[in-house]
Amino acid sequence: MPKVSLYNVSGAQVGEIELADTVFGIQPHVHAMHEAVLLQQAAVRQGTHKVKGRSEVRGGGRKPWKQKGTGRARQGSIRAPQWKGGGIVFGPTPRSYSFKLPKKVRRLAIKSALSSKVLENQIIVLDQLALNAPKTKDIVAILNNLKVERKALVVTPSYDDNVALSARNIPGVKFVAADGINVLDVMVYDQLIITKEAVQKVEEVFA
Repeated sequence: MPKVSLYNVSGAQVGEIELADTVFGIQPHVHAMHEAVLLQQAAVRQGTHKVKGRSEVRGGGRKPWKQKGTGRARQGSIRAPQWKGGGIVFGPTPRSYSFKLPKKVRRLAIKSALSSKVLENQIIVLDQLALNAPKTKDIVAILNNLKVERKALVVTPSYDDNVALSARNIPGVKFVAADGINVLDVMVYDQLIITKEAVQKVEEVFA
């Protein structure tokens, strides 16, 4: 089982914690992580782009000139794609980009993402994280104590209003509850800051 240091909010090491091999100690599967990231990015695409085809462009109902005898190429409408102001050929139409992945692949992807953070020493486990009131300066102080200088993902066992409100105004910091942890966030943010209870909850779900 991989062991990592356990810290308090003052940045002092207070012990060690063993992480489950099945969640935090597997060999990262790069392709599964890639597919999971594509899945999330595709799901948030609006897919509302639209252009008009030749049947939708205004005008062009009359044949511009007779079929034969003019010496020019035959034309059926001034809204054909080759005309200025004509319809677009094979243009984008409203669609859904979402697709599905097998449950086993999604689970493998999140476990691979978490394991990669352990391998790269980019995970910080806190004994607890609780704020009496929503204050941004409190979260900033905790991050400074932990010497976090890059983008960080903060994870607690359940949704905490005080932590969420305190972290939302800090550039490069995002808060999620343990049940909302996902591959895209884990990969995008440089540091994963997670509480001991959140680790246990994640292990219960994915082990």
